[in-house]
Formats: sequence, structure tokens, C-alpha cells
Amino acid sequence: MNRLIACLAFLLISLTGMSAKADDFKLVVLGDSLVAGYQLPAGDGFPEKLQKALTGKGHSVEVVNAGVSGDTSSGGLSRLDWSVGEDADAVIVELGANDALRGLSPETTRKNIEEITSRLRAKGMEVLLAGMLAPRNLGPEYAEAFDPIYADVAKAHDALLYPFFLEGVALNPDLNLADGMHPNSKGVDVIVDNILPQVEALLAKAQS
Repeated sequence: MNRLIACLAFLLISLTGMSAKADDFKLVVLGDSLVAGYQLPAGDGFPEKLQKALTGKGHSVEVVNAGVSGDTSSGGLSRLDWSVGEDADAVIVELGANDALRGLSPETTRKNIEEITSRLRAKGMEVLLAGMLAPRNLGPEYAEAFDPIYADVAKAHDALLYPFFLEGVALNPDLNLADGMHPNSKGVDVIVDNILPQVEALLAKAQS
């Protein structure tokens, strides 16, 4: 009898653990050095701090860092299938900053962001596009072609939009590394605070 009770208790605990694990959502952050944790201490990158913020809000979600420093939108597209597993429920796409810094064709960036979003949505994954803005030294024509990409793609594919990933951080020396382009730990905190409502909306959409 005692052995039977022990077996039943073990089974109950196992099933409870499986249920809890099944309830966990997987959120992948597909991006470049802005999310990869470039020159930051371990645990200070965007995915890690986003994980802590979501946990603090009571969300059961695993945030996966799929950021690769130096990646362009073309690079993100080429590694999409192995960077975002079939078990992902939602994806934050943060790509395009390196395209703009290199002055790459906005038309190419648009096609890549559209293809990434389209393929993720076709798999049933919810998407949050983290937009970028073109450097103004590239001229108004470049900015006019580049800046609307994310809003247009989000609208076309029923994705959520956070218009500018570096909102409140760009060009602020107190919130960036010495290179003036990558957020420091304080800068990452600002980004997480700002984007958190949209990420929660993303999770709610994925869970509905």
C-alpha cells in the first residue's frame, strides 16, 4: 500500500511538473548586437533583463537570446530556421540597424524583414517588430525609404510594433557604451521598461 501511495505521489508530481512546463511560453529575441549583450556583463543583456522583468510581472515565459553581433536583416533571414525553433510561441524581431549603418538598400531591408515576419506568422508565431530609424547623415531620401519599413510590415502581417528599439537611449552618453551606439546596462534597463507593455501585449496575443 505504501509503495502504491508513493508511486501515485510520484506520478502526480511528474504530471504537475509537465503541466507547469507546458504552460511556459517561449519568446525568442532575434536580433543583432543591440540584443546580443555586446560588451555587457553576463546577465545584463536585453533578453536576460527582459526575462527578469517578465518574471517579476508574474509571467511564465522563457526568453531566448538569438542575437548575433554584426547581423544584418539578410543575416537574420539566412539563419531564421535554426535560430527560431518550432517550439517558439512568439518572436521579437530586432534587425536592420546594421543595414542602415552600412547604407544598404532600404528595399532589401524591407524584403528581408517582410520575409522573416511572413515566415514566422505562417508558423503560427506572434511577432513584435522592434523598429529602427535611419541615421540622418544618410540624407532625407534614405530615411524616408527606411523608417516606415517596420510599421508597414507589421500592418501587413498582423504583427505588433514597437516603433524604435532605442527610444530614450539613442544619443544619450549616459546610457550607451563608449562607442555611442550600443546601450550600457542602464540603457538596457530603459529599453526594457519602455518596451515591456508591448511585450506583455505580445504574450497575451500568443496565449489567446
